[in-house]
Amino acid sequence: MQTFLATVFVFGLLVTSHELGHFITAKLAGIKVLEFAIGMGPKLFGFKKGETNYSLRILPLGGYVKMLGEEGESNDPRAFCNQSPWIRLIVIVAGAFMNFVIAVILFAIIAMNTGIVKPIISEVEKGYPAYNAGIKVNDVIIAVNGKKVKMWEDFVLTISENKDKQINLTIKRDNVIKEYNIKPVYDESRGKYLIGIVPTVTKGNLIEAIGDGFNKTIFTTKQMGLFLKRALRGQISSEDVGGPVAIVKMSGEAARYGLLSLLSFAALLSINLGVINLIPFPALDGGWVIILLFEGITGRKIDENKIGLINLIGFTILILFAIFITYKDIIRFKLL
Repeated sequence: MQTFLATVFVFGLLVTSHELGHFITAKLAGIKVLEFAIGMGPKLFGFKKGETNYSLRILPLGGYVKMLGEEGESNDPRAFCNQSPWIRLIVIVAGAFMNFVIAVILFAIIAMNTGIVKPIISEVEKGYPAYNAGIKVNDVIIAVNGKKVKMWEDFVLTISENKDKQINLTIKRDNVIKEYNIKPVYDESRGKYLIGIVPTVTKGNLIEAIGDGFNKTIFTTKQMGLFLKRALRGQISSEDVGGPVAIVKMSGEAARYGLLSLLSFAALLSINLGVINLIPFPALDGGWVIILLFEGITGRKIDENKIGLINLIGFTILILFAIFITYKDIIRFKLL
């Protein structure tokens, strides 16, 4: 039951926020919205208000905003296809934008409850490289290997990627900038490379928490971008990708550690959803972005029927890929 409720919460939050982005901007632009649906498949219940049908469907794996003229020609001036490319672009991008906004909010809520982890050293462990190099408590980490450190995760990621390679650590002590060359060591008990320092955790105010949420969202988005870059280079396998089954399992595991853990997982997933939707592939929001940028820059309108065919092909490919990933997840988690 816990896994079920966690899954419904995560999917419901991410899908609703994404579709709300499309829905709100479409309404503000005066576009005729025929239906706002949360979930896919058969309708559980629904109602109509004004010109829009609202529905909740049985499968919490998606949702949609159906706009007049989205999949074909229409003579109605309020149809999606009759809006300027730039208005349509805003409506399309708004879905992914809302996913990033939700991530910022969730990370901020977590920061308000657990505190903000800052790259200010609160403890230097004796016997470790940092202690031996002369690092002191209250030193502020400014950069690692020449890269600015805005948050603790920047430092941790660099250590993880460099492993036992020597790093150049730039710190500020009493307004004086100092540099140290330190070689991380592998700690068997913790299962990772480290130099033996502990960050400062402070209870921030609302503004600081939002700033932390914003920084973590940018950080995670960059990591997702690097993952996609590796995928294009063929440097990942299907084992590195998860589908709905993996999300269900991970939602349940996150929920066991408490609400904040579940919120953190939801924030990460929201960013992934936002980034993936912006991939320039037919049937995804990113595919529409390419089409609308072309129309906006050239002033040439692409035939709506051709767009519909391209999106249908893209959607079919995505469904086949989803089936493949789902099958791999079922095998991985030994559900067969």
